[in-house]
Amino acid sequence: MDRKLRVGVIGAGHFGRFHAQKVAASPRAELVGIHDADFGRAGMVAAETGTVAMPFDALLLAAEAVVIAAPAAAHHTLAMMALAAGKHVLVEKPIAATLAEADEMIALAAARGVVLQVGHLLRYTAEHKAISLRMTRPFYIECVRIAPFKPRGTDVSVILDLMIHDIDLVLSLVDSPVRTVEATGAAVASEHEDIANARIGFENGCVASIVASRVSLKAERRMRLFGEEGYLNVDFAARRLTAIGRERGIPLPMLEGGRLEEVTWEEHDALVAEHAAFCAAVLDGAPVLVDGGAGRRALDVALKIGASMAEGRARAEASGLITR
Repeated sequence: MDRKLRVGVIGAGHFGRFHAQKVAASPRAELVGIHDADFGRAGMVAAETGTVAMPFDALLLAAEAVVIAAPAAAHHTLAMMALAAGKHVLVEKPIAATLAEADEMIALAAARGVVLQVGHLLRYTAEHKAISLRMTRPFYIECVRIAPFKPRGTDVSVILDLMIHDIDLVLSLVDSPVRTVEATGAAVASEHEDIANARIGFENGCVASIVASRVSLKAERRMRLFGEEGYLNVDFAARRLTAIGRERGIPLPMLEGGRLEEVTWEEHDALVAEHAAFCAAVLDGAPVLVDGGAGRRALDVALKIGASMAEGRARAEASGLITR
């Protein structure tokens, strides 16, 4: 019988509970315990998933690997303690609050020879596979991710809450360093930006426009890509991709040599896939799909978007266009 990975979950909030459920149901993992600053909350999730609530130190002793699903501000502190103890770490996005913190986590994981995986969930979805198979050389990408307001997640800006998913997706599709970042946004219902628009320019000439909002009346997730392979339109809610190109699909009479392809996909539990990849990386030595370096790149762009917004507000205030 294959050995199971002993995993502890740190953080018993909304997403920590989901992680605990997936670990408990995994054929390759054993959920050894849950820790949360709210011990009562940890106990509730532990009872639900057939394990026990534990103090942090006890959890590190019992586990070989930990999932960190605490608030983003705590990622660095918790991960550094786990990595220092020689534990493999799956940390939720964003990897950390600053690039310096991310660098310390990456360096310590390398020094200890353990896996550091970042929870950019979109990489494990069927839609990511469908897109990346059909578009490898984009020159323009447009992403929209909007949703109604929910108090959960407002400890960070919409950039680190929602937009970072599409930032990571764009970075996974564009094989080029970032050259420029311009952004605008505003806080509407929380202390941090709730709406944001960013324009990212790459050294190879590709441009990505990303819109995110958590104060909309309805949810919408879509993406359009233009590239050498053709044009893709992706409706994530409908789970539908429409492609116009020259390699796949039925002939388009109005476009000589052009073909139309429509692709749909079934519901896919990306969190299960993410945990399976984590177990494979630890137990089998499989490559880490979203490693610390990938998490750092997404954080770098997210922080630059935030800095561009701050600079824009400062200029507007200096010119008298807006007031605090």
